Amino acid sequence: MLQNHITVKNRHKKFIKTVCESEIVYGLSNSEGFATSSSVHYEDKNGEPIGIICFWAEKARAKSCIKDGWAEYQVTEIPLSEFMENWCVGMENDGLLIGTQFDQNMFGFEAEPLDLILGLTMELKSIGKDLNFRKFNGIYDLEKKVKEIIE
Repeated sequence: MLQNHITVKNRHKKFIKTVCESEIVYGLSNSEGFATSSSVHYEDKNGEPIGIICFWAEKARAKSCIKDGWAEYQVTEIPLSEFMENWCVGMENDGLLIGTQFDQNMFGFEAEPLDLILGLTMELKSIGKDLNFRKFNGIYDLEKKVKEIIE
């Protein structure tokens, strides 16, 4: 089990590095919305698993998950800036988690949306990249707002 945890954590770190370089995040969508799962680590106040929307750094990995319950989905590209300011912020407001790099067996990393934003901004700063947002003045502004919310 520890090996699985380490593998999932390493895939999450690779997700952050890859999406910051490519500036693209992949999801699976159909006419009803995006591919979802349920948390195996977090519950809401009623003891129910918290919902997760799953995302990938590579189109091929996302595509490999189009099977079983997700057989009717297709790969959708999301610009990283939109993912960070709309998806992550919106999912935080909706009380959802972000699943990264889920595999065909539904093993993946479960991230708090605001924590993921901070991880992404840290990586973007380390590689000297900034993004253009509609609601924020770059990654430093977004990071500052997220830190204010967390504290």
